Amino acid sequence: MKWPNHGGQPEEMQQLFGIEKDTQMLDFSANLNPIGPPDWVKEALNNHYHTITQYPDPTYSHTTTSLADYEGLDKDQVLLTNGGSEAIFLVAKYFENGKSMIVHPTFLEYERACHHYHIETEDVFYKAEEKFQLPLTCMLEKLPNTDVIFLCRPNNPTGTVIKEEDLRRLLEEGMKTGTTVVVDEAFVDFLPTTIPSLTKWLSIYPNLVLLRSLTKMYTIPGLRVGYMMAHKDMIKVLREEQIPWSVNSLVDAIVPRLLDDTRFVEKTRTWLNEQSKYMFEELTNLGYILSPSKVNFYLLQDKMQVETDELFRYLLNHGIVTRHTHNFKGLNGTFIRVAVRSKEENEQLLYVLKKWRNEG
Repeated sequence: MKWPNHGGQPEEMQQLFGIEKDTQMLDFSANLNPIGPPDWVKEALNNHYHTITQYPDPTYSHTTTSLADYEGLDKDQVLLTNGGSEAIFLVAKYFENGKSMIVHPTFLEYERACHHYHIETEDVFYKAEEKFQLPLTCMLEKLPNTDVIFLCRPNNPTGTVIKEEDLRRLLEEGMKTGTTVVVDEAFVDFLPTTIPSLTKWLSIYPNLVLLRSLTKMYTIPGLRVGYMMAHKDMIKVLREEQIPWSVNSLVDAIVPRLLDDTRFVEKTRTWLNEQSKYMFEELTNLGYILSPSKVNFYLLQDKMQVETDELFRYLLNHGIVTRHTHNFKGLNGTFIRVAVRSKEENEQLLYVLKKWRNEG
């Protein structure tokens, strides 16, 4: 079977498994904020509709300055990108024909970008039995032959967070070996405030690169907006490599306002804290194995059932789409990834999972 490469494709899953098109489906496969987009976004896009007849500022100076001020950085340390994916590919371009290390299971686009730019990849693995902690010892051994490391923090698909002490060790040793550490923080806004972003580390570690996405928190994946933060020398090179006008005028217009909407982020964190605590307690009591996630998605496995695919199909047949893990190295379909959704949707998921348990 040819499984889809990404979540958020319920129609394709219906077609793949022969489910009627008019069947109502709940999509737990995409890691998007169910509260968003913010109420004001539609009006703002309408207000800036006229900008589609004009070329954007090629330097995106206003938005770049807003991002820099928001992060407490100089604007020459920030590059606006067409979603997090463009940022990943730009970084890969910087290390073209080099050697990389990727810690799996993780976001598929790191490996894809490396292959595109002929970067030799070395795979290392998180282990479920070790609660998906960073395999630091193994990584340090391979560091001298590595130009760049791709990490995801919080990690997709596990939702886990690399320990600060492990990351500091990796960066410090990386400075000795000339290794750059790229940390994708696409889901950092969902973390509790007790786990801060790594932005302040940029002044300490010149070999650190941070990638961000605004599409997940604000539920605007169709607008494609992200950015990267790094040493100004790298940003200068990548700005010249970036395709002209890769970001559209509507995105350029609303990003500053997204950054100002702190109330929306606070509301999201309150929802997530309540729902994730509720779901994790209920699922654990039902006998499911969960990854120790800190964000709005988690891995799930039924310890009483060997075949996770059976559970995936069962949920699908009951109107719930989850994310398979067949194309995540190190998982190979042994878990499913599930998003945290609204209270009503989460209760529907629990109802079906309880039914599965009772019928199993």
